[in-house]
Amino acid sequence: MQGVMAWRLMRRKAFSTISKAFKSFSGYPTTRSPSLLELDLPDNWTPNPTTATTTAIPHFQNHAASRQTAALIDGRLMAEEIRSGIASEIKRMRDATGKVPGLAVILVGNRKDSQTYVRNKIKACEEVGITSLMAELPDKCGEDEVLDAVLSFNENPSVHGILVQLPLPQHLDEEKILNAVSLEKDVDGFHPINMGNLAMRGREPLFVPCTPRGCIELLLRSGVQIMGKKAVVIGRSNIVGLPTSLLLQRHHATVTVIHAFTKNAEQITQEADIVVSAVGVPNLVRGFWLKPGAVVIDVGTSPVEDPGSEYGYRLTGDVCYEEAVKVVSAITPVPGGVGPMTIAMLLCNTVDSAKRAFGFS
Repeated sequence: MQGVMAWRLMRRKAFSTISKAFKSFSGYPTTRSPSLLELDLPDNWTPNPTTATTTAIPHFQNHAASRQTAALIDGRLMAEEIRSGIASEIKRMRDATGKVPGLAVILVGNRKDSQTYVRNKIKACEEVGITSLMAELPDKCGEDEVLDAVLSFNENPSVHGILVQLPLPQHLDEEKILNAVSLEKDVDGFHPINMGNLAMRGREPLFVPCTPRGCIELLLRSGVQIMGKKAVVIGRSNIVGLPTSLLLQRHHATVTVIHAFTKNAEQITQEADIVVSAVGVPNLVRGFWLKPGAVVIDVGTSPVEDPGSEYGYRLTGDVCYEEAVKVVSAITPVPGGVGPMTIAMLLCNTVDSAKRAFGFS
């Protein structure tokens, strides 16, 4: 009897505590608890020295003694093969329907890197036979002007893909603008419905984001086994990190995502058979982070001062290449790895969209 009474007393106290807790949350909407879903904190990474020889790493010296040389995963060569196939497919489409795919690009502002990326994409379109349209808007333009450009391309039947070049100026609502892109023309794959379908088993997105799709293509075309392997994705952006982790899971890898708040990131990465890094911090991943024989996909592209180069800088990846090649079995270079494949995947998505629009197979 005493045990039953004690249990009832404990239950009353617990119920009272829970009731007080609910009352303390009475100011929040019942459909969403901000603290439960996320604490929206930025990932601020601490850069490593930009030269490979700045810091002596005893553990890395042991790996270097083995003199293992990594195979180069040549993104340029693979992208050329894909683009050749796309050009043939567009010719077949044009012969059968009299129509070709169309890609519209919206560029806001005068960022040199964005202008270069857009120029490369338009050039790639021309080479394979995709019609390209472009809307250039000034840096100080209003949000309505950008939305008007998006809606105009949404309604244009000759446009099968719409690309909003990121990043947008800070005064613009990026999420609102991307959400305005027609789902059927979202060749970047950033629409919430496309991302949601990518995340759910048994669902298929209309489009897979270009850079993550390119990363998986690089692995598959290099003969890398993904199923059953341990994969680490460094970075969790909506553009690269998140969708890459989802794609690796779809290929049945065991995936760990590392972010700026991860403890013991080096030790976690050392266990990975596949490492995909996408944070944009030069030389973040050192040789001693990597498991001997691992495969590395380096998405990061950062300009680093180099007085000896033609333009006064060179492009550097997240992974310290000079160290990594002595440890891993295969690695993508920067530049020449993921970048060309990203553009190739954009062309693929645009062609897939046109096929759906034309009922062409």
